[in-house]
Amino acid sequence: MTTPTDVTARIDQLWIYPVKSCAGISLNEAELTETGLAYDRSWMVVDAQGTFVTQRELPRMALIQPAFKLGQLVLRAPGMLALHLALDAAEAPLRVRVWDDEVDAYDMGDVAAQWFSDFLGPDAPVDLKRLRLARFDPAVRRLCSLKWTGGRESTTQFADGFGVLVTSTASLDELNARLARAGHTAVEGRRFRLNIVLGGVEAHDEDRLGPMHIATDEGSAVMEPVKPCARCPIPNIDPVTATASPLVGDTLQTYRADPRLNGAVTFGMNAIVLAGDGQLLRVGQSVSADWRFD
Repeated sequence: MTTPTDVTARIDQLWIYPVKSCAGISLNEAELTETGLAYDRSWMVVDAQGTFVTQRELPRMALIQPAFKLGQLVLRAPGMLALHLALDAAEAPLRVRVWDDEVDAYDMGDVAAQWFSDFLGPDAPVDLKRLRLARFDPAVRRLCSLKWTGGRESTTQFADGFGVLVTSTASLDELNARLARAGHTAVEGRRFRLNIVLGGVEAHDEDRLGPMHIATDEGSAVMEPVKPCARCPIPNIDPVTATASPLVGDTLQTYRADPRLNGAVTFGMNAIVLAGDGQLLRVGQSVSADWRFD
């Protein structure tokens, strides 16, 4: 006899962002790894010093669309020929920085560097005219914050801090309802760089879920929401035009100031992978969890 759980949900959407801060890919299924979904934030744009670059500095990164084809990562952008990178390609070692972490990575070579510099450089500040593309070294273990994982070691690649970002369809609907009441058009969830979007729950139920058990063909994958996701200005950037408007951030400020992060605006929960490395997550799979009462 199974023990009843407080919440039963389903996976409504799966997303990965192969190149950090570039456009995402909506998937029907994705392999779960110990660092999150496979190929999520496996590549990253860096400046001449190896420091990561995002839409915060270069909004046009939103226009770079990745795809997978015949063992390659294919990148397309307006006015550019497609850039094809073998999924197992890596050239010279490169030391890179993402937030406070410095890690060993691989440089993806001069052709990739020129492609990103040509597309992003014309509108970039002087110190960001010359860019390079780095690939995460899978031999590296980049730890998530032990403060938020409760001392448990969990790893991620080039994501800001945690392996998986979870929200719900209802949370996105709530935001769009508030925008509509103020006379604004709806926004897409991809602005929020989400990995897993849950259906069948109420708005922001993800904020208070304990470990989430996902019924897969291989058994059960488990991930735990551990930290609310504080929001920077990136959700204000339209992923279609790369233009910014403060409407999303201003609207969230009216109801999403989060006391758990000293009043920072939050949307979605950062989660860590507890079990299920190598299992396939699919849209429509059942998700069960109990409420977490801190």
